Order: sequence, then structure tokens, then C-alpha cells
Amino acid sequence: MAAGPDPVLHGERVVLRPLAEADVAAILEILRHAQVRPWWGDYDEKRLRADYLDEGSDSAFAIVLGERVAGIVGYWEEDEPDYRHAGMDIAIAADLHGQGVGAEALVTLGRHLVESRGHHRLVIDPAAANERAIRAYEAIGFRRVGVMRKAERSPGGEWRDALLMDLLADELPRPV
Repeated sequence: MAAGPDPVLHGERVVLRPLAEADVAAILEILRHAQVRPWWGDYDEKRLRADYLDEGSDSAFAIVLGERVAGIVGYWEEDEPDYRHAGMDIAIAADLHGQGVGAEALVTLGRHLVESRGHHRLVIDPAAANERAIRAYEAIGFRRVGVMRKAERSPGGEWRDALLMDLLADELPRPV
């Protein structure tokens, strides 16, 4: 499926709008917070732009709650027909953890990926030690597939395990 510009997506409380240059400072502040950085690693403007704003990078949305940039949710697509699926990743401002903002953002993006982009399977792969994120993903229906050993480098430079989780289109909850 050919990629086009991402639309603005609306949840009950959150709005997902394509990440823009004006969001860089707010997203960097979120990613650098002591509760978020251990899972996302070291981000500077160059890395954020390369990962989410430059040509050919993964797609990303600013998660907006009211007037506030509350986080970032991104996605990538595997378009090989025999393996087609989409992957997601998310970071929420630390003071909003546990308030359902991330769940609503993931369900809103998931609906878009299924209904508009034609995916039947979604994946997410938190660090295996990130129990809070794993519980949150399980609460919206993601299932544990397996441990990917030494799959990502931690901010300290050590390789650590990640947990592959997936969610099929018919398991995706109705909008939160």
C-alpha cells in the first residue's frame, strides 16, 4: 500500500497529529525524563529528526492532550505482501503515566493502521524489563509472542532483551 501523508487522528481525549518541527523541544523533554530515558535511550535533535522527521524515516504523531504535547507515537510498516504488518512505539510524558493516555493513543493509531492502511497485525517490542509498559500493552490486548534476546542497546551501552508482542486486527478494542 503506497504511503501518503498521515492524517490527524482523533481519539476521545487525545489528538494524534503528524509530528512537526515545532514539536521537537517538547518531545525531547519527554524522552529525556528520568522515567522515559531508560527505555528510549539518548535522544538529541539530530537523532529525533533522523528517526521521525527526515525523508524516509518512520512516521510519527505528536500525542496532544488539550493544548499540551503529551507524547509521541510512531509506526513503521512491513509492506512485503507475505509478511505485511505494522509496528508501533510510544512515549508518554512521565506525569501522565497510568492515566490511559498511551492506551488511547495506541488504540487510535491501531484503528488507523487497520482500517486505513490495511494491516491485519500490529506489533510492539518493549524492553523485556519494562514491566509497566508490558502491562499497559496487555491491557489493550497485545499478547506476548516471545523474547528477542539482546535485541536493543540500553542507554548504558549493554545489550538487553526485548519482548515481541502482537495484536490482530479483530482483537483491537473499539476506541478508548
